[in-house]
Amino acid sequence: MFRYVLKTLWRHRTRTLLTVTGAAVAMFVFCFVGSVQQGLDRLTTGEDADRSLIVFQENRFCPASSRLPVDYANRIMEIEGVAEVVPIQVWTNNCRASLDIVVFNGADPNQIQTNRPITLVDGTWSDFEARRDAALVGRNVAQRRGIKIGDQFSIGEISVKVVGIFQSDVPSEENLIYTSLEFLQFTRGLDATGLVTKHEVLLAGDADPDRVASEIDEALRAGPVATTTRRKGAFQASTLSDLVDLIGFAHWLGYACVGLVLALVATTTVMSVQDRIKEYAVLQTIGVRPLRAMRLVLTESTLLCLLGGLIGTGLALLALGLGGFAIGAEGVTIAFRPSVGLLVSGAIVSLIVGIVSGIAPAIQAATVPIVRELNQP
Repeated sequence: MFRYVLKTLWRHRTRTLLTVTGAAVAMFVFCFVGSVQQGLDRLTTGEDADRSLIVFQENRFCPASSRLPVDYANRIMEIEGVAEVVPIQVWTNNCRASLDIVVFNGADPNQIQTNRPITLVDGTWSDFEARRDAALVGRNVAQRRGIKIGDQFSIGEISVKVVGIFQSDVPSEENLIYTSLEFLQFTRGLDATGLVTKHEVLLAGDADPDRVASEIDEALRAGPVATTTRRKGAFQASTLSDLVDLIGFAHWLGYACVGLVLALVATTTVMSVQDRIKEYAVLQTIGVRPLRAMRLVLTESTLLCLLGGLIGTGLALLALGLGGFAIGAEGVTIAFRPSVGLLVSGAIVSLIVGIVSGIAPAIQAATVPIVRELNQP
């Protein structure tokens, strides 16, 4: 009977192809939207987001407007529960939402090597330490911009020599370019001598993040620049607040795509059953039970939806893997990355939608009036 279903689909191959294509396009969009949501979740949750603090200038968000004294790091280190402080100078080509944002993070090369969750896939640390204008480029940025080892990369006031490409278990890291702190501080036009954008605070294992954050702000209150200290995840969620609302709205787009697949496959299956209604009457006449007739229709709708869904999901994962896509604002980026979770969710949604869309036409095929249909000319 499975061969019978395949022959039925092949008999109307144009309709089958159009239905599979429509399901593939809808599931492609569904997986893309799911990737954005997963990227946001990774950015705002997890150990790195909960066990690190960001010290930023009070009432400032864009890196261009936050200017903290670099020596704040010494005062922060005196607070109980602080394991290490990493002063970071941030420069970005666009503080507004952008799909091709470039973010430079300037920090001490030794702290980058020991504290950042990155692994070099090309280049060496010695080359990075040897040149003041050397840069380590995240894999996603390198893919988007076509950057390779030895290139001179320039954007805005910044011009660097690419000496390394890195990857990371934290997807957002792969959208960064790391340089030495002094390089960004003394770059012409930035006017950041003795200043940094933020201090990233790494906590000791038993430290209470909220207590340490309040003590940091209290200790720096008498300084020349007031600060706001938050957990890294909360800081990034606040920075991307406008994008968070947009991503929440886009999530409904994913549900709309699922509804589109449901309507498309259900319509195709209903048309198929109506075209062959006399055929189902003949099948029941020769002994095919109603439940088996239902299974035939359900198999047909499930195959259409599952085939289209898997094609769309596969193409989406391929595009996410090769494209290095990201969206960011105010120096914080959300990475779009393929994952096993996306593949599984795409397959499960396709399977469920295929079954649900075939229920109504399956009932129609199982309850066909045999005598009336056989008497039709």
